[in-house]
Amino acid sequence: MSLDATVVNVALPSIGRELHSSISGLQWTIDAYTLVLASLLLLSGSTADRIGRRTTFQIGLALFTVGSLLCSLAPGVGWLVVFRMVQAVGGSMMNPVAMSIITATFDDPRQRARAVGVWGAVVGVSMGLGPLVGGALTDSVGWRAIFWINVPVGLAAIVLTLLFVPESKAPEPRRLDPVGQGLVIVLLATLVGGLIEGPRLGWTSPAALGLFLVAAAALGLFVAVERRRREPLIDVRFFRSIPFSAAVVTAVVAFGANGAFLFLNALYLQEVRGMSPFEAGLWTLPAAVATMIVSPLSGRLVGSVGTRRPLLLAGVGIGAAGAILTTIDARSPMWVLVVAFVLFGVGFGMVNAPITNTAVSGMPRAQSGSAAAVASTSRQTGVSLGVALAGTVTGAGAAASVGPSFAVATHAMWWIVVGIGCAIVVVAFVSDSAAADRSVARIAPLLDD
Repeated sequence: MSLDATVVNVALPSIGRELHSSISGLQWTIDAYTLVLASLLLLSGSTADRIGRRTTFQIGLALFTVGSLLCSLAPGVGWLVVFRMVQAVGGSMMNPVAMSIITATFDDPRQRARAVGVWGAVVGVSMGLGPLVGGALTDSVGWRAIFWINVPVGLAAIVLTLLFVPESKAPEPRRLDPVGQGLVIVLLATLVGGLIEGPRLGWTSPAALGLFLVAAAALGLFVAVERRRREPLIDVRFFRSIPFSAAVVTAVVAFGANGAFLFLNALYLQEVRGMSPFEAGLWTLPAAVATMIVSPLSGRLVGSVGTRRPLLLAGVGIGAAGAILTTIDARSPMWVLVVAFVLFGVGFGMVNAPITNTAVSGMPRAQSGSAAAVASTSRQTGVSLGVALAGTVTGAGAAASVGPSFAVATHAMWWIVVGIGCAIVVVAFVSDSAAADRSVARIAPLLDD
């Protein structure tokens, strides 16, 4: 699943050519997955607590494997988008449940920490190798192979889970919240749909305006409904905590920047610079390697000096990369791109540990899992918004293909990335301030009750 998260981006131009897809169709290929994943993460976590974590994990593996097989057979981009949604339903059952299984399986804190470390390392390596593996498969076999590889891996994982993972359930599982869950789906789908389809429909068209109005209404209804529920999908009181709100904002903007980074560079390197998928994956490898190296260092920094310094480094790295990329054109020296890619990788690698730590900071132990789940949902939401915004801002969303002028068209999005870097720097100070500490002190008794 982690490999799939990055492997698809590098294959997008090949998918577009074979399936005769517009850029907006390619955006939906990415966002259909991340939207469904973001929408169902919380539901899947509570379902696993209720019916069993191993059972839920195996169902997720089965759906992800079937979805991957269907994606490899997709006759058109519309079908590919639908099958990516099937994949995402399965993925939503795997991501949060994996951590729950680790927690339930390993009682000893040291063994649990090692297991979490191994899991994190596998995720990091998988995401880092994604563009390279995707490029190699697309070049040698074709883009459909990036989905084929999930099938034998998924089948093996189902058997291994049955043999070696014990079943576990929560003693007091949370109640389901179908109304809240439905409103989250409507909110994310209409917001991202408006951003992707806005250039094609026209920003002032009734259809585009209607999508944004529905999104606003869904948000208002969600807050009203969740405030009245005894066991809400998302406890809106969390947002009274400055560190928690800061973590959500950071997750959305940082992962939004990463979604835009991967999407735009896959198109730029192949459609503007004329590279093969494998070459494009090779040139983006410095960003992935930098992220893999820096991520564990970020965790150590958080443990020793707190979240401010890692967030400052994250903001500076992401912002500096965006500033460099505002200068690129169709003939920019490749070393300039490599410098930007490394800086972005360092910044992105620094941001993940502070997000998780800040999200659960000051939360009662019983609420820390829910807080971390909201942070995970915010990450996937950010990716969806980043890809949608990238196509909208560059004008690619309204185009059938991209050309040499696409490089200059990306500058507006890179300036937004610069702004994201500055925002993360501001959040670094706000989330680690006296006011933040006071907000945590005020909210803790409410959540304990």
